[in-house]
Amino acid sequence: MRRTVALSVALLCMGAGGAFGAAQAQDAPAPNTSSDAPAAPVVAAPAARAVAAPAAPDRTIDAGTYAVRLRDLEQRVNELKEQIFRSKARLSLLAETVLEGVVGGGQAVIIHENRMSQSYRLVRVVYALDGAPIFTKADEEGSLGEQQEFEVYNGSIVPGEHTLTVNLEYRGHGYGVFAYLKGYRFKVRSTYTFAVPEGRVATVHVVGYEKGGPTTPLEERPAVRYIERVERQVRPDAGGEGDR
Repeated sequence: MRRTVALSVALLCMGAGGAFGAAQAQDAPAPNTSSDAPAAPVVAAPAARAVAAPAAPDRTIDAGTYAVRLRDLEQRVNELKEQIFRSKARLSLLAETVLEGVVGGGQAVIIHENRMSQSYRLVRVVYALDGAPIFTKADEEGSLGEQQEFEVYNGSIVPGEHTLTVNLEYRGHGYGVFAYLKGYRFKVRSTYTFAVPEGRVATVHVVGYEKGGPTTPLEERPAVRYIERVERQVRPDAGGEGDR
């Protein structure tokens, strides 16, 4: 009996508490939604612009194509250098001739001869006369080495002594047991002094050859020797070929 009365009292108290909470919720003032209250300013965010990234160019290139283009570019540059060097040397010699007052003067002829074996391919030639470049040519394909003889210079020059500077570069060439020679480079530098008499032609043959014998190391074989010959210059008013 006592337990029933206590449970009834507890239920009555809980009901009264819930009713009191609901009454408080009804009596609480509602939030002010009247149009008299100032509205908060609305700031529009700037629209984001979508920027498309530029497509990366396709720069992939075949190694063989790149090598061919590079070789072609090097050959064009070397040809241009050769033309510039020749023009510069001729202008320098012409200016020297005019300043010295030498109209007839002398004449120099320089000829390169290739007497190297097939183990050496001539790939680059550089000539300078009295410090001024007069001939430059490079050819990795080997056509330069196939020429047994070619003219380097033929023109007027001031009589007296002159210094010729020669730079040659060879590439090793071989097959079979000598295939390893392809990876070798051989460079030769030489200078030679010659005299040009007044009214005469001085011809200098520059001969690239192999010195030593079979036991001589490969890097010591390339060498240069000179063959000089002085001739009497042929004059246009001589009425004939003249003595040589």
